[in-house]
Amino acid sequence: MKGKFYSTAGMVVLTIVLSITTSRQLQAQKFEATLESFKQYTYPEWFRDAKFGIWAHWGPQAVPRQGDWYAKKLYQEGSDDYKYHMAHYGHPSKFGYKDIIPLWKAEKWNPEQLMALYKKVGAKYFVSMGTHHDDFFLWDSRIHKWNAVNMGPKKDVVGLWQKAAKKEGLRFGVSEHLGASYTWFQTSRGADKEGPMAGVPYDGVNPEFEELYHPKTAADDKAWLTTNPENQKNWLAFISELIDTYHPDLLYSDSELPFGEVGRTMLAHFYNQDIAKNGGKLEAVYNCKLRASEGRWVQDLERGAMDSISPYPWQTDTSIGDWYYRTGQKYMTGTQVIQMLVDIVSKNGNLLLNVVQTPEGDLEPDVMNILKEIAAWTPANGEAIYGTRPWKIYGEGPTTLKNQEKGRFGGVKDVRPYASSDIRFTTKGETLYAFCMGIPSAEVKIVSLGSKSTVSIKKVASIKILGSSEKLSWKQEADALVISKPAKLPEWPVVTFKIEFKK
Repeated sequence: MKGKFYSTAGMVVLTIVLSITTSRQLQAQKFEATLESFKQYTYPEWFRDAKFGIWAHWGPQAVPRQGDWYAKKLYQEGSDDYKYHMAHYGHPSKFGYKDIIPLWKAEKWNPEQLMALYKKVGAKYFVSMGTHHDDFFLWDSRIHKWNAVNMGPKKDVVGLWQKAAKKEGLRFGVSEHLGASYTWFQTSRGADKEGPMAGVPYDGVNPEFEELYHPKTAADDKAWLTTNPENQKNWLAFISELIDTYHPDLLYSDSELPFGEVGRTMLAHFYNQDIAKNGGKLEAVYNCKLRASEGRWVQDLERGAMDSISPYPWQTDTSIGDWYYRTGQKYMTGTQVIQMLVDIVSKNGNLLLNVVQTPEGDLEPDVMNILKEIAAWTPANGEAIYGTRPWKIYGEGPTTLKNQEKGRFGGVKDVRPYASSDIRFTTKGETLYAFCMGIPSAEVKIVSLGSKSTVSIKKVASIKILGSSEKLSWKQEADALVISKPAKLPEWPVVTFKIEFKK
């Protein structure tokens, strides 16, 4: 009887557990693969508050030290990368991209050390490259042999980055650039048109390496995203594996949401598995380009910024230099990064900044100096960045005019020259922050805070400079709030005024 009783009790418990589990699973399947269903999406507070992330746009293409798109351009006869490849490695019919991959050892890479540095700099989330257009996976894939565990560094790069990010309390994301790979990498199937090797196929023609270089596409399949249904299914399987292995907080696609229903299937799964992971709460962020989000994901602008306040959170992705390491490249300054961050945050955006790593995995001195400059600014000024929201207007001054240089994917260019008369605003509760975007040489005038301004007629109660204890002299005139230049300014170029109003 006891045995039968315990068996029956066990069956009852099992039935209850299965019932609860099934119920939770059904509750978790909130999203369907339709644009209409994605309108349910709500932006997680962690992303809205974070404002600043750092990206490791890094992999085997860094090895030749020639910058971005090396895997494609080495097969473009006459290009600089083709010439470099010929001089250093030989002809791509024999020594192609497949032979570059084993040269990537990442022997100086220390993810824990770098993540601690990025946290100090002020990043609140970190994004690892998952796979670039070169079809080489930086994760431990069970379905694609061309990955960093099998080859090159023989390490789970995505997994180790994630572990380091979690240790430092940073949210973790992964970028995928695979959707464009199927057409992008077709250069590997070409051949020289001139010279002694004319007509000799490059190594991408070899069936032995088709898994890396992809099957040959149709003659009319030349767009950024392939139209081939088999390639699209292939993409879905790979990105689903990436999602299910690491459950990232953020996923980035280097394109619009790819492949119609196939892409929507991926996105519904990404959102639903995140809801299940977080006990019914959606915390996931998906970044994609070109198409306005309309509240369904986070729109991303590469090398650009919105030209006004967006009603939806958005993101700029950019790099301090080239996307991959390139010998002798010119980098942004730390000041330019800070100005860019402030401008983006004032418009309801986030900045995802690629920090260029050497092929070995460390950072060169020029890059370290940029990060040190940012790290000196964020502790004092971070309260005006993190957890803030846009004000009534994002700013005033010359760079708010409509004749600004355009960004690559719309909006305005991410890096622009600023004057001390350029002001940007953020808010937190009843507090207003005003950023003077250039070192003031005289008094600072904020037109939007004049006592007869059409933007705000609130009376100012107090003003202080973040990172300074110096007492300020100011007056609220009819046409502007006028702040006298302090005797001593903080040791950074973007000065933040904390403004409180009378009740």
